[in-house]
Amino acid sequence: MTTPDAARYRANLQGEVDGAAIYRSLADSESDPKLAEVFRRLASVEEAHGEFWRSRLGAKGGGSLPRPSFRARALAWLARRFGPAFVVPTLAAAETRDSSAYDDQADARKAGLSGDERSHARIMRAIAGQDGGVAGPTLAMLEGRHRGGGNTLRAAVLGANDGLVSNLSLVMGVAGAAGGERTLLLTGLAGLVAGACSMAMGEWLSVTSSRELNQKQIATEADELREVPDEEKEELVLIYRAKGIEEPQARALADRLLSDKDTALDTLAREELGIDPDELGGSAWQAAIWSFVLFATGAIFPVAPFFFLAGTTALIASLAASGLALMAIGIGTSLFTGRSALFSAVRQLAIGLAAAGITYGVGAVVGVSVS
Repeated sequence: MTTPDAARYRANLQGEVDGAAIYRSLADSESDPKLAEVFRRLASVEEAHGEFWRSRLGAKGGGSLPRPSFRARALAWLARRFGPAFVVPTLAAAETRDSSAYDDQADARKAGLSGDERSHARIMRAIAGQDGGVAGPTLAMLEGRHRGGGNTLRAAVLGANDGLVSNLSLVMGVAGAAGGERTLLLTGLAGLVAGACSMAMGEWLSVTSSRELNQKQIATEADELREVPDEEKEELVLIYRAKGIEEPQARALADRLLSDKDTALDTLAREELGIDPDELGGSAWQAAIWSFVLFATGAIFPVAPFFFLAGTTALIASLAASGLALMAIGIGTSLFTGRSALFSAVRQLAIGLAAAGITYGVGAVVGVSVS
């Protein structure tokens, strides 16, 4: 076995071990037994793939499987702590990104692994609500399960990042203009409150507008269902035909649904409009509160040292605290980008410090000019 082949086998094995660990965690955390069974089947396929690569490494019946990576363990913990819906969009994006990973590997294609990976990507996109429907009779029952939930993990990480980078830049800009400790503390607190309120208000308006639009669309659909039921029936038939259902079965299903107006409206909202009538895009107040909290959480790091320290010591402590927080956020982004935790942490640190350095320089120039 050549060294490049061995490295490829190990990388593939690690990926399958990670996938199996995450899917097992999703299955254990999922309250819907049908969806839990889907996750268990996905985990079993990943484990079978892992055994394939372990045998290629010559470890069959011998060596142990590698431990799941940090990213896999973190996603599994998040699924157990916050529920599968918290990480499903991230996993769907990762499966889509990696679905062609085996296309250039002849041994994987011959064993059918590349087809399995593309199938996994389709299933996860459907569960996450990124596709119009779910393949297969079992998965069809799960349609809309996570629709409209968005990528909560990504939003949480980026929300904290916004607060951290913007407030760090603000504090460093004022520091460059030779502001004193009291001025820096007040500036940082003002930036935290103003930024958090702005983010919260923007999120409230966004979600409220989305809910109002969804309600209007459903009301329009209800009017059409009442006034032109035949046209709505044809729309349902076309939707089910697009999902691969034969026309006789599609018409029978449409007739059955239209026999109950409430069920018909709920189905049309989900199938035609892509709206969950029970959620309508989520709670505007909940979104606003979370936006405020996440922004404030990031924004507090540059300001906190000025409560306890003074002078250059406080400035250095602010940079150090912010640097650690930036690296933590970088590690968080690695959960949904697939890049290594070290690379993501260093990149996030460099970008954040660069922004702070630019504003410090601008502050210094402006401070000299004003003086």
